[in-house]
Amino acid sequence: QAALGGCFAVGAGVVQDEEEAVKLYRQAVGQGFAAAQHALGQCYAEGNGCVKNDVEAVRLYRLAAEQGFAGGQLSLGQCYLCGTGVAQHHEMAARFFTQAVAEAQMAFGICCMLGIGVVHDEKKVAWLFRKAAKQGFAAG
Repeated sequence: QAALGGCFAVGAGVVQDEEEAVKLYRQAVGQGFAAAQHALGQCYAEGNGCVKNDVEAVRLYRLAAEQGFAGGQLSLGQCYLCGTGVAQHHEMAARFFTQAVAEAQMAFGICCMLGIGVVHDEKKVAWLFRKAAKQGFAAG
């Protein structure tokens, strides 16, 4: 549902239809899918396929962020940084940005561990995982 919604959002292989994208994202959000929560939040933030609603965007970003979805963490941090849909709060912005960084460090560490797109480097893996762990990422 979320992937098909993405196709409708940009017109990839189908006629672009932002309202259909929103409909499909909502179905996936109902199943708790973090990527769909983030995508639907972006729709509300930009008014694509629905009425622009920054408060609803923040609610959806928060759902995604609470599941550890880096996109949700980054978007929620930006909302706190700018005071969009939520009271401006720089410390909260920094908190969510830090969570997104830790998620990215873990993902890059896995790439280094498996040699995906980069040279296998065990020292870099340990360094990245340590950094993520110090930032509170449970899997680090």
